[in-house]
Amino acid sequence: MEFFDFGTIFFLVAAVVIFFQLRNVLGRRTGSERPPFDPYAASRKSAKDDTEASDNVVALPRKRAPGEPPADVYADIDAFAKPDTDLNKGLRAIKDNDASFEPKGFVDGAKMAYEMIVMAYADGDRKTLKGLLSREVFDGFVAAISEREAKSEQIQSSFVGIDKADIVSAEMKGSEAHVTLRIVSELISATRDKAGTVIDGDPETVAEVKDVWTFARDTRSRDPNWKLVATEEED
Repeated sequence: MEFFDFGTIFFLVAAVVIFFQLRNVLGRRTGSERPPFDPYAASRKSAKDDTEASDNVVALPRKRAPGEPPADVYADIDAFAKPDTDLNKGLRAIKDNDASFEPKGFVDGAKMAYEMIVMAYADGDRKTLKGLLSREVFDGFVAAISEREAKSEQIQSSFVGIDKADIVSAEMKGSEAHVTLRIVSELISATRDKAGTVIDGDPETVAEVKDVWTFARDTRSRDPNWKLVATEEED
């Protein structure tokens, strides 16, 4: 018969005591224990809840606070044209019919259209002109291009730039907004006959050109584009 020494018996007793103490503290599994906490799962659930909540929120216009002055819808116009002038009143009338109208942005667009039209006319580009001109102006431009082509004449043109573009008048004609600009540009232009001889203009000289152009747009239309409806060359 083998005997355990004292040290062995001491460690066995200590192990049994520790086991029973742990059991009393931790308890037994019953199958209904709560799962361990998963911080990542919690954050995912929080994000999902926030997303679902935001999906169910309908953004409403901000209500004006008591005493807060209404937004000045004419601020850009008053900064562009002196209040109580005919030009200011005309621009305001257009703004009343087209909330997106902004004079400075209009001038920037008109300058781009001016260059496109001038160059398209010189090149005989009917397709580009058709999208930028009213029917009446388009017919006049096409007639001039056709006459030039019949004579085998060509325009040699180089657009230098626009020095000035100012709105001189604005008004509503029924549902149509009309804006007239005075445009001062620099252009190198010469017309050559079929033999290549210059018959008008100068291919070496930059000339100053002054035009008065009127653009129009039907404010009831979904088409946001303006078209050239009248031209006049200023002396």
